[in-house]
Amino acid sequence: MRAIAPRETAELNSGDRRCLLPLTVADLADLYGANPQARLLAGGTDLALEVTQFHRELPVMIYVGHIREMKRIEVGANCLEIGAATPLTDCYQALAADYPDFGELLQRFASLQIRNQGTLGGNIGNASPIGDAPPLLIALGAKIVLRRGERRRELPLEEYFLDYKVTAREEGEFIEKILVPRARPSQAFKAYKVSKRIDDDISAVCAAISLDLEDGRIARARVAFGGMAAIPKHAAACEAALQGARLEAASFERAAAALANDFTPLSDFRASKEYRLLTAQNLLRKCFLELHAPAVETRVTAYV
Repeated sequence: MRAIAPRETAELNSGDRRCLLPLTVADLADLYGANPQARLLAGGTDLALEVTQFHRELPVMIYVGHIREMKRIEVGANCLEIGAATPLTDCYQALAADYPDFGELLQRFASLQIRNQGTLGGNIGNASPIGDAPPLLIALGAKIVLRRGERRRELPLEEYFLDYKVTAREEGEFIEKILVPRARPSQAFKAYKVSKRIDDDISAVCAAISLDLEDGRIARARVAFGGMAAIPKHAAACEAALQGARLEAASFERAAAALANDFTPLSDFRASKEYRLLTAQNLLRKCFLELHAPAVETRVTAYV
């Protein structure tokens, strides 16, 4: 493979179709700036569906899979820096070491073949309301580094998603890396994926709950959901109900009730709006049970 690997930025042409293959982030920034209408291709696990299912033309693509800088994971004292083109399989070890629930959810992310090919940046970039990684990253307070030309800017992930498939990314701008805070000693992180099948299925509801616990109280709360709105979204009213509250069932009941102020979910073929809201509320209750009585097994995955 090394013998046939490209040694310089290249271009493939077929008729009126072009595919550009940069080798460095700087090359990508230049090419994307000159071709802002191009589609970025990493693993292709989502983009390919536009061709096979919707028969769309992709006249210009830029393949980022040869850019080593965007496939690195750097473990720092305060954060994990994950290149946007890093395959999900390669993200597992670093994320699971700090956040076991993140690792467990990644094991249920599509299939092994898709995890080997699909990337963390792609799961964010396609802006699906039911992507598995964004709710977890939002709850953890992750940021993304966006680049256009020589300019870089950091953006909290929850500010990236504006509306259904609409993001804060500017023309010619791309996700270069994801910054995930390291786990804190006081932090409890729980993540849940509800789908019809355990494996290789799309979420009806995905929940992520990050709590800093001090002296029996919740000092800090971040809660995010997928499948509950047009975008992956943090639950502000739910967080406010938990902030400063005692770690007890009544606190989580108040937080569950507050979810009705955060979300007005829709019904579709995966779940009704009533099911989604009740499931989200029950996942909060499940979180409390796991924190209050960790010896009680609550997950089906423990038995399969």
